[in-house]
Amino acid sequence: MNGILIIDKPGGMTSHDVVQYFRRLFDTSKVGHLGTLDPMATGVLPLCIGKATRVGQFFATSPKEYIGEIRFGFATTTYDREGSPTGPEMPFEGSREEVLAAMAELTGTFQQTPPAFSAKKIGGVRSHDSARRGEAVENAPVRVEVSVFEATGFAPPSIQFRVVCGGGTYVRSLAHDLGQKLGCGAHLNSLRRLRSGDFGIEQSVVMERANASNITPLDQLFLDWPSLIVSGLEERRVRQGNPIPAEGTTGFTRILNNQGEFLAVAAVESGWARPRVVLTSVTSVEAGGASLHMAENGI
Repeated sequence: MNGILIIDKPGGMTSHDVVQYFRRLFDTSKVGHLGTLDPMATGVLPLCIGKATRVGQFFATSPKEYIGEIRFGFATTTYDREGSPTGPEMPFEGSREEVLAAMAELTGTFQQTPPAFSAKKIGGVRSHDSARRGEAVENAPVRVEVSVFEATGFAPPSIQFRVVCGGGTYVRSLAHDLGQKLGCGAHLNSLRRLRSGDFGIEQSVVMERANASNITPLDQLFLDWPSLIVSGLEERRVRQGNPIPAEGTTGFTRILNNQGEFLAVAAVESGWARPRVVLTSVTSVEAGGASLHMAENGI
């Protein structure tokens, strides 16, 4: 069982909870996720299963697309509905035009401060761990890119919104910062991820209904990359992690054998394909051919 499984994550579970669920279901420790979703959030959560955990680094996980709801009137400690209010509720008297103007100021490339309750590390300690102990947390601003931040519904004291952004963007911080700009405080009330890189909600399956048949196998991954077909000595060299000649292409490529087995991800440059990740290896040689052992390493 090796490949990608796109889950429509339910609310109330951490991304790690989902990983643990499928480790038990598939009886394997080789499960990892691509891009954390907060417990409150729902939607696209790509999982790498088996050997696919070794090629997760090659998947595009941006841009990300979300829809959700922002509630005006007060900010919270976590920047979402699960936190405690940081002050008394204030009336929201902003117009739709004022909201749209403030959202426009949070579009583009800018510095964003992650929430105190986040997985960011400060001195090797998760920010949320320090925040839960009541310690002061000062996350450094990071450069983020938000290409779309638009209101799709206006029903004071809430708005519905859509965001398209790059990796590392906290939608909770967008909600919080929007409230700051409008002078009334705000927090994220709901969030649903519709896309993460190449993976969309239309490809996802509800977690409780997911099974092995929903896994996209290894040989169906990275189909937009060029492929090298090898056999004989070249196949053996690839299995051992050694470079092979490769003319007429550059960049990442899939290396397969004549049987269509996905052997390795390689980077091609200067006429050579150099394996970056080998999915199989040769452990012994027997008379008349090689005896192959499939070796796996988790992430």
